[in-house]
Amino acid sequence: MEYPAKFTHDKVAGGFVVTFPDIPEAVTQGETLAEAMAMASEALELSLTFYTEKGVDIPRPSSPKRGMRLVSVPALSAAKFELYALLRAQGVRKTDLARRLSCTPSQVDRLLDISHHSRLNQMEAAFAALGHS
Repeated sequence: MEYPAKFTHDKVAGGFVVTFPDIPEAVTQGETLAEAMAMASEALELSLTFYTEKGVDIPRPSSPKRGMRLVSVPALSAAKFELYALLRAQGVRKTDLARRLSCTPSQVDRLLDISHHSRLNQMEAAFAALGHS
């Protein structure tokens, strides 16, 4: 899960300001390019959770334009966002997924919570229950 980001050098204050055309809520900065890239990943991850908390579709990444860099979220978070998007695309409620997995709805909530460290086999089972491997 990679999104194009624009890294703009701030000539007055120094450092870099990072914005995402697909995720306007994600704006951050860093003193160095490396710091800006790390901050961009965190800002992107946090901003994508706004969509899941609101219960709306997560915007898909567009193709990067010239001069942009691709920024990704951690792999486990990317899997959680993809699971959320798949639930929405199929019109499957969390309670329905819980039934398919023979677990409680709160366990499904944890599968979608980026602050919870879900195990890979749990994520795989959830994707399999939705017909994806």
